Amino acid sequence: MNIPIAKTNLLDTEINAVLDPLRSGWLVQGPKVKEFEEKWSNFTGAKHSIAVTSCTSALHLSLAASGFGNGDEAIVPAFTWISTANVVEHLGGKVVFCDIDLGTFNIDIEQIESKITSKTKAIFPVHLFGLSADMNPILELANKHNLFVVEDAACGFGSKYKGRHVGSFGDTGCFSFHPRKAITTGEGGMVTTNDANLADKIRRLRDHGAAMSDLQRHLGARPYLLSDHPDAGYNQRMTDLQAALGSAQMNRADDIIAERQHLAGKYDQSLERLDWLQTPFRGDDYKHGYQSYPCLFMPDKINKGEISEINRIRNQWMDDLQKEGISTRPSTHAVHMLSFYQKKYNLRPTDFPNAYAADQCSISLPLFHGITEQEQLFVIEKVLENKN
Repeated sequence: MNIPIAKTNLLDTEINAVLDPLRSGWLVQGPKVKEFEEKWSNFTGAKHSIAVTSCTSALHLSLAASGFGNGDEAIVPAFTWISTANVVEHLGGKVVFCDIDLGTFNIDIEQIESKITSKTKAIFPVHLFGLSADMNPILELANKHNLFVVEDAACGFGSKYKGRHVGSFGDTGCFSFHPRKAITTGEGGMVTTNDANLADKIRRLRDHGAAMSDLQRHLGARPYLLSDHPDAGYNQRMTDLQAALGSAQMNRADDIIAERQHLAGKYDQSLERLDWLQTPFRGDDYKHGYQSYPCLFMPDKINKGEISEINRIRNQWMDDLQKEGISTRPSTHAVHMLSFYQKKYNLRPTDFPNAYAADQCSISLPLFHGITEQEQLFVIEKVLENKN
């Protein structure tokens, strides 16, 4: 048996949807992008959705539109994908890492305010693995200190906080359509916002700074006239090929989320009695989207300073599972431990102990659309065989 950590399974109708723009001849950002954006807004409740080339682009455009620049600081969880920090660097800012809560893998609310200085301009709450960050206290701090809030909702499709979809709380929300996500366009991303002026700015910036898109121009009375460019923008436009694929998947958005929650529930029920494996957090205020199924290995020993030994045992267990045909992964990485950030900011792994522990002791189990009951039961069986 060979069970990957994630797998893309598309319906024939979704694959065939890509033929529409190929037949029409309109391949770049056009009517299919507009359709995808409208479906995304309807699903998330955001007033504006702007399709872009990736979630990294979404984060970059959001921060650029805020006026963030040289010398400004942004608070970023130490345990997240590297993109969250990279966009701060790309705009000449300083990344200020904040440790996480090991119970949720999300930013530790209690530590945020101590990271704020006179140079802090933005904060990036990350809804890691499909679990919303605790947004109310984050928004209170942002209002108190006049901070721009960029929700990194790369994993946030279907995730809700107090009944609202993530990406609708901050100034912007940023989503990913990478193949490991619940909905994919190969590469691709989406910015959501409820601010009309901010939406207009991001639309311009994604399209070389143009005041009018090609679609708007071609549908207008004088399609031969070129647009003005009020901003020095970028080329971060989603194609209609990608949007056609994403739009088709949105027709079964509720079913995709329900399947992932069902699969996660089966894991929860089967593994909850294991004291050596912490399964994903559940809470009344949170609806988990389960982009993945992240666990913490041997959590009771982490506070005893045995992380190196736990990491050794975890890696051996991952090797054993791999030999059985079961793919696993560390849930993500601690960015402060990666070479660039470690060297630039002279950081040690233990500077953010919970992020360090998550980096060394987390493990994600296979969860994807189309995993069979037999495959999931095999994973569960092999996990239960572990004698830690």
